[in-house]
Amino acid sequence: MKYLCLVYLDAEHWNACSDAECAEYAERLAASRRLLAADPLHGTHAATTVRVRGGEVTLFDGPFAETREMLAGFYLIDAKDLNEAIQLAAGIPPARHGSIEVRPVRE
Repeated sequence: MKYLCLVYLDAEHWNACSDAECAEYAERLAASRRLLAADPLHGTHAATTVRVRGGEVTLFDGPFAETREMLAGFYLIDAKDLNEAIQLAAGIPPARHGSIEVRPVRE
């Protein structure tokens, strides 16, 4: 089953883990055939939110909501069940500084 592991970090910890450390973990997941995709994201300063209401498109600089923790990246994994997905998410390096939301992908 596919699970999306969303990595959230606050501004203070945005760069707490190196790209190399995260890439190394992604390579280990890929070698075990559990990684389907993974990428870091630019900070919320680079985000644009798009809304369509009544046929009108409105753009907003920044994320949809003001939050303390921001979406920093993702790992799309293949795990046998939620327990395995949680174990894999716990190994994602930024979990030591922020949080990882594990969500099943709808088939």
